[in-house]
This record gives sequence, structure tokens and C-alpha cells, in this order.
Amino acid sequence: MDTSFPREDYLPTPSHKREPCPDAGTSLLPRDHLIWSIFNTIYMNFCCLGFVALAFSVKARDRKVAGDVEAARHFSSKARCYNGLATAGSVVLPLLLAALVITGVIHLSKLAQESVGFFTYQFGGSDEEDK
Repeated sequence: MDTSFPREDYLPTPSHKREPCPDAGTSLLPRDHLIWSIFNTIYMNFCCLGFVALAFSVKARDRKVAGDVEAARHFSSKARCYNGLATAGSVVLPLLLAALVITGVIHLSKLAQESVGFFTYQFGGSDEEDK
């Protein structure tokens, strides 16, 4: 009989109690907005603001892992600001462009309707008027 493995009788029973984190109530760790920054960098990189936000998000995550909460908050705030600007710019500019195209089409259609009379005008006149 092989007795190199511990038997079930001697295995320690796992404790089901969770100990509270000593740092839980004193200060909350800042969010690094990394997913939002990646999304802005890949899909909506307006004026490279998504890339700048990604750089600040990575800095915030590094500072959070290192334990420097104040620097992590500072970089997280900048990342959130750049992400907001990138998202707003990427949503507002296409809407503005669509509005300009629609108003341009409406203006051109009105202009075309008004100039129909000009293009149907006969400059030479008819043959009966010449006689």
C-alpha cells in the first residue's frame, strides 16, 4: 500500500470565514478606466486622445499596483478626462457632419427647384417669332 500521499483523515479542513481587508474602509482604490481607454484607442481615436487616455490609464494602474494611491488618483482623473473628450469628440463630430450634409442637401434641392425656370427658358425663341 502506497502511503506517500496524505490520507483524507489528515487533510486540514478549509476555513469558510472571510477576514475583512484591513484597508477596505480607509481608502478606496481609484479606477484606472483601462477598458474605456482601450475602446477609445481602437474604435474612436479622435485626435489621438484615446491613445493619451490609454497612456494615463496604464500609469494609473501601475501606480495603483505600486501602492501610490494619490498618484493613481491623479492619473485616473486625467485618463477619465481624456476618455470623456475622445468619446464626446467622436460622437459629436459625426453628428455635426451629418447635420451639415442634410442641410446642404436641403439647400441644394431648394436651389435646384428655383432654377428649373432658368433652364427651361428658351433663348432662341420659336420659329414663328422670326417670320
